Amino acid sequence: MDLKNLTDDQLFETYPNLLKELKSRNLIRTNNLVGEMAEHLVVSHYNNTPGLINLTKTAPSTRNVDAIGNNGKRYAIKSTSGSSTGKFDSIPEEGSDALFDHLIILIWNDDYEAQNIYELTWDQFLKYRRWKKPENKWYVPIPIKIRGEFIKIL
Repeated sequence: MDLKNLTDDQLFETYPNLLKELKSRNLIRTNNLVGEMAEHLVVSHYNNTPGLINLTKTAPSTRNVDAIGNNGKRYAIKSTSGSSTGKFDSIPEEGSDALFDHLIILIWNDDYEAQNIYELTWDQFLKYRRWKKPENKWYVPIPIKIRGEFIKIL
């Protein structure tokens, strides 16, 4: 399909049609297309790379955990095309037990292809997270200088 030949209205109509088709093929479960793409790519990469654990996606309503590893560990998955993750909506401001065991961050390039995948432990999440105002939610900055402290998967 050559998108350049579509009218503006036709181009806008492709988005809901794309979401419907992706859902009908069970490729996505919510309308968060970029987040769903990241989860799909991460799970696929882990499951198809020798030496990495296998991941199974959790139900969309599972708080803080996007996948479970065949090692029994809980994985949160975030993606970004910038220098920080999106916010963590359900992690309280003050102390809590570990809500996931590992955080996987997929970094997109300008064409929304996976550029890098990093893995952090819960303790690394606690070390690097920052409080974002006015949303009052946690996020993780990922400047190049600290990426060396994360496990690089891709």
